[in-house]
Amino acid sequence: MACVRRPHRHQDIMRNSLSWAAFTREQRAACLALFDANCPEFFAPNEREDYESFLDDEPTGYEICLVEGAVVGAFGLFDAGPGRGRLNWILLDPRRKGLGIGTAAMERVQGQAWERDIAVIEIAASHKSAGFFARFGAVEVRTTSDGWGPGMHRVDMELWLGSA
Repeated sequence: MACVRRPHRHQDIMRNSLSWAAFTREQRAACLALFDANCPEFFAPNEREDYESFLDDEPTGYEICLVEGAVVGAFGLFDAGPGRGRLNWILLDPRRKGLGIGTAAMERVQGQAWERDIAVIEIAASHKSAGFFARFGAVEVRTTSDGWGPGMHRVDMELWLGSA
């Protein structure tokens, strides 16, 4: 008999209170605070300028995740060619780790991919975050030592969803 892991009650409560919204300039500071909270653990300090530029372009398709009005996550799924998408700048509030926000975000990404006939999601992770994506079935394609900066290795991954 298979054992199915049941989320803890606080995970259920947290996931039931999540909402999603399109990124707007008003959330820029909150998104930068998320970046700072994840640096240097999951992002190299030199990446902050790139993230600021990304936000300044007000990218269509970038979303924020809210809990009671507070920004607790952000991500974007962008086109990367026929049948392919690219997950960009996924950030999660590390203070809320273990509450199911990351799982909810990945479920949302996968749902968007299905709706858009995306069979493969490209993910550029760090060696420290690659394990998170592997839990959802992403596989390593290549690793670049110091690819994000000194001591922060880039791990290119693909998450195959199959035919949508």
